[in-house]
Amino acid sequence: MPRRPFYFFRMLARTSILCFAACYCVALALEGSRLLFRSGVRGAILLAFGAAGFFAHTVYLAYRASSEPMPLASEFDWYLVAAWLLAAVYLYLTLQLPRTAVGLFTLPLVLGLVLVAAKFANQQPFPRTKASQFWGTLHGTFLLVGTVAVLTGFVAGVMHLVQSYRLKHKLPATQGFQLPSLEWLERANTRATIFSALALAIGFLSGLVLNLVNHSEHPGESVPWTDPVIWSSGILLAWMLAAALFSAAYRPARQGRKVAYLTVASFVFLAAVLGFQLAAPSVHGVPTRQGEKQTSRPASHHLLVPMSPCLLVSAPFRMTLHRAGGVA
Repeated sequence: MPRRPFYFFRMLARTSILCFAACYCVALALEGSRLLFRSGVRGAILLAFGAAGFFAHTVYLAYRASSEPMPLASEFDWYLVAAWLLAAVYLYLTLQLPRTAVGLFTLPLVLGLVLVAAKFANQQPFPRTKASQFWGTLHGTFLLVGTVAVLTGFVAGVMHLVQSYRLKHKLPATQGFQLPSLEWLERANTRATIFSALALAIGFLSGLVLNLVNHSEHPGESVPWTDPVIWSSGILLAWMLAAALFSAAYRPARQGRKVAYLTVASFVFLAAVLGFQLAAPSVHGVPTRQGEKQTSRPASHHLLVPMSPCLLVSAPFRMTLHRAGGVA
């Protein structure tokens, strides 16, 4: 019998989410040890655990993508991909700024996304529609990227506030706890605010187009315009656009603590919207059989799709799998 494809990935993926979550926890603990003692080898060990977690995380996602008919097309996958992208940002910043405590601000968010995926997110794939082959991919990808940009801006904003407080009160440098300069953090905050607003705008508008197409071609798979997912995402987008315009048009908003407050407030809006969408009754993302009508799921069932991610980047893979399997 021929060996199945991705056999190596399948064997490694059996270690489950606990594998990379444990690596991230160890890396976070090592980041925290910066405050207690100095070490010449801690940086290498920390990077090794972070890279090991990222590798196991990648393998897990690769296995899910290769074993599912619709690769990475559920809210469970959405949270894990968001955590994976944020972990990549952490590794990049750690390599670029090895003496800074970036992980103390980034890794808790990574672990939080993994926890939400493991405990609350639904693993059922989203409904298949022809429109989702393009608009669903565009919709989910840009919402995912925009969300990660908001989280990255939040990390930079918190670091800016901490660094500003230390300098304002002339606090002595804490052993092993170094942060980037205020100028670098200001630039990172401003860019994260503008980029996240643009990405979320593209994701939200493409989702509206997707729903319009479904209303005309697949009424049973469309989402009511009054659905909590749609209007709560619209409120978040309105805030992000306002913050980006304020930052771009008002020069003082790009300096000092104002830009940090903007990114922290954006994270609060994002967390509130995601929390609301996990609890509110919605029909978005509920799989339906052909000919059946979607029904709202109760708030206690925790099946809501966060930020309307839809199919992420699954359409090209799904089309390839369908053709290979002879599915029309």
